[in-house]
Amino acid sequence: MPRNVFYSFHYLPDGWRASQVRNIGTIEGNSPASDNDWETIKRGGDPAVQRWINSQLDGRTCAIILIGTETAGRKWINYEIEKAWNDGKGVLGIHIHNLKNSAGQQSTKGANPFQTFTLNNGQMRLSDVVKTYDPPSSDSSQVYSHIKENLSAWVETAINIRSNQ
Repeated sequence: MPRNVFYSFHYLPDGWRASQVRNIGTIEGNSPASDNDWETIKRGGDPAVQRWINSQLDGRTCAIILIGTETAGRKWINYEIEKAWNDGKGVLGIHIHNLKNSAGQQSTKGANPFQTFTLNNGQMRLSDVVKTYDPPSSDSSQVYSHIKENLSAWVETAINIRSNQ
């Protein structure tokens, strides 16, 4: 039975890459907000954005952070990571810089977004616990195939890691 997951990504530069992963079909994903819906949500300020993220995370078993060049350190991605972890969900990261965008371009590898979070009163970094995957190819179709072949297993690993923390 497919898992229900939440996808987190930096919309403008990585939306096309994220849609490739979201459409793999081996797991169930959250519904993305359309551009118009997102603008309406943002007009409601931070509380509205938080409510929307919270509702999207509700009922999910895992949060998948799709890591592009500028993902790490973004306010709402950080919120999604923290919320998912604190809610007991599995969390994992996948570098997507080698997937091509709509213009056929790849980007540079982004920093690990889990590096700035700590656990156990600062004794351990979240990046030491949460697995981050970087598909071993620079060929976009091979990167896609690698993600497709491993995504379900990565989600199960993330859920198991979280249940043991």
